[in-house]
Amino acid sequence: MRRRGGHELEEKMKLEKGHNKFKIFGSKELEKATNHFDDKNIIGRGGNGVVYKGVLENQDVVAIKKPKIINEDLKKQFGIETLILSDVNHVNIVKLLGCCLEMEMPLLVYEFVPNGTLSDLIHKNENRALVSLDTRLQIAYQSADALDYLHSKVSPQIIHGDVKPSNILLDMDNTVKISDFGASKMIPKGEKQFATLLQFTHGYIDPECLMTYALTYKSDVYSFGVLLLELFTGKKAINFAESEEQRSLVSTFAMFVSEKRVSEILDNQVKLEANMEFIQELTKLIKQCVKSNGEDRPTMKEVAEELYRLRTHKQHPFVVQQDVEEMESLLIESSNFNNAGSYSNFSTETIFTEWSNMQG
Repeated sequence: MRRRGGHELEEKMKLEKGHNKFKIFGSKELEKATNHFDDKNIIGRGGNGVVYKGVLENQDVVAIKKPKIINEDLKKQFGIETLILSDVNHVNIVKLLGCCLEMEMPLLVYEFVPNGTLSDLIHKNENRALVSLDTRLQIAYQSADALDYLHSKVSPQIIHGDVKPSNILLDMDNTVKISDFGASKMIPKGEKQFATLLQFTHGYIDPECLMTYALTYKSDVYSFGVLLLELFTGKKAINFAESEEQRSLVSTFAMFVSEKRVSEILDNQVKLEANMEFIQELTKLIKQCVKSNGEDRPTMKEVAEELYRLRTHKQHPFVVQQDVEEMESLLIESSNFNNAGSYSNFSTETIFTEWSNMQG
């Protein structure tokens, strides 16, 4: 246990005593909870490991993450970092209940969130067309607010590093629970980035990060912009079934905007409920989030504030009755995309160059 930071973890817990409910679980307790990690109890797989559903002796249902092999340096820091994450307290961030340091690899025990992921909701749900605009706005705002909390309201501050729909868990009322901090980095006070890129997900990774290998707060903003695109279009970030020019959702979005037909890419339910002004403002926000230059992107605080404004100003469903050409004309006059999101494999740069020329 000492090799994995367990000693430091226990010492810090003694100092905090009853102020922290973080628990050290025994290996036998978690083996029993998962029926010896039976495959039937697997509820998720990711780049960092497998997640099992478990039932503790007190009948509490939990999610147990069994990581893949990590390096010795990360093992050494595991206990301290885990305790810091246990101090994260936000209604829209999945709660880390404790860990087990007795097994070959450390295990993390989280609260169980029963309603699947945002990815399930928008890509696997046969009734996704019934997901209202208000529900989508709720999910978007809660996610943005939680990321703002990580970026600015905890110490040390945290860059999530892998923002995507499959890492957004949903409770029964579609309340957001951001999860999977396997790629997250804690940023010491005064620093703005973490200069080592350990992992990323194609379609969501900040293109600037790919060039500099520096993970920044604005990297999360870019990934969140892609998430917004998925949420309001119902399309996947990367779709290899499409033509080369449209495999990337960001490049497809840019193309549709440049061709003055943004409304065509939106989910049908969104088009049904959203008015012209709302679509214009949402488009503007997404374009800002996926700009190729991180400095030009808004902060997560600014993104959350804009989503809150959009949500509160949308009181009732409003069927679009304006002429589509008029709507698209207004959309194209909104803020310049400024060379958003670049994926050379998907000819994105070409699209944005042509678009910039069109904009004069």
